[in-house]
Amino acid sequence: MVRLALESRGYDVLEAGNGAEGVELAMGSLPDLVLCDVNMAEMNGYLTLSALRKEAATSSIPVILMTGLADNAGMRHGMELGADDYLAKPFTLDDLYAAVEARLKKAQVVRLEAEKKLADLRDNISLMLPHELRTPLNGILAYAELLANDAASLSYNEVAEMGQVIHASGKRLEHLVENILIYAQLEMLGEDPHKVSALRCRQTDSPAGVIERHARAQAESVKRGSDLVLRLAGTRFPMSDEYLGKIVDELVQNAFKFSDGGSPVEVSLSGVNGSVILSISDRGRGFATEHMTRIGAYMQFDRRMHEQQGLGLGLAIAKRLAELHEGTLVVEKRAPSGTTVRIKLPANRA
Repeated sequence: MVRLALESRGYDVLEAGNGAEGVELAMGSLPDLVLCDVNMAEMNGYLTLSALRKEAATSSIPVILMTGLADNAGMRHGMELGADDYLAKPFTLDDLYAAVEARLKKAQVVRLEAEKKLADLRDNISLMLPHELRTPLNGILAYAELLANDAASLSYNEVAEMGQVIHASGKRLEHLVENILIYAQLEMLGEDPHKVSALRCRQTDSPAGVIERHARAQAESVKRGSDLVLRLAGTRFPMSDEYLGKIVDELVQNAFKFSDGGSPVEVSLSGVNGSVILSISDRGRGFATEHMTRIGAYMQFDRRMHEQQGLGLGLAIAKRLAELHEGTLVVEKRAPSGTTVRIKLPANRA
């Protein structure tokens, strides 16, 4: 009856007699929606739902469970397993159509949003990667050619200046390649529970020194040492000093990059209610509200309007490191202007 009702509405419907057949059918056809009875022989609706959610190909397909025993406990169990909706029997055709149309519409919205994010990612990569690779490489090649062909006619100061440009361009290219490799390594590491567990066992006993050293290095690299403000408590940091230094490098570098000289960049470390909090604040142009929840690899915002270096990997690396250590990274607006990036990690792990 359900099949006939949906077909009369114009849907293409595949029907399976039990849960095992349904999972096999879904794996082969990848439907837009699954309606599944809860009470079935051999494999009930909960087991069917669980099987669908375990397979990558069917994990995101919306599932509506149909049952005559729609009690709170059963509904909660289904939702915990990943059910998208419930149809309590008996239901009318209007109830059926409304549930199906609502789930399909929601799935379409999610799909369109995913496609938009993918398009943005492609756009960012195509816009940034050629520029970020070629700009430092052009500097290296151009000055290296001059040194190779005209070294005899160049003064000591000219050679030194060219060497500095080559060195700066090389460091920029090195940082770019390093971040690409680190992000890829973190993504692979996140797939191995044993490596993640080992990662979480590391800590830095004296993080204040690590944070100060890396923050001052970033400040001096842009000749803004007097703009750096440090407020560092003597608390342990539940992360290796290598990764803590990487986070400080990327976040402090961003804070200086997107703020004007003479404005403060504040770095603080504190322990609050069983958590360790690292905060970096600036008085720059800040993030737009819609950008704060869209931090990801190769994502830069308003690049066409604001000249900026990099691939947008620094913030993504810091966020991924926080997540791998059971923490969070939050970007907040400051009043009247500026941004605060706050990393919060559990101070004590079992």
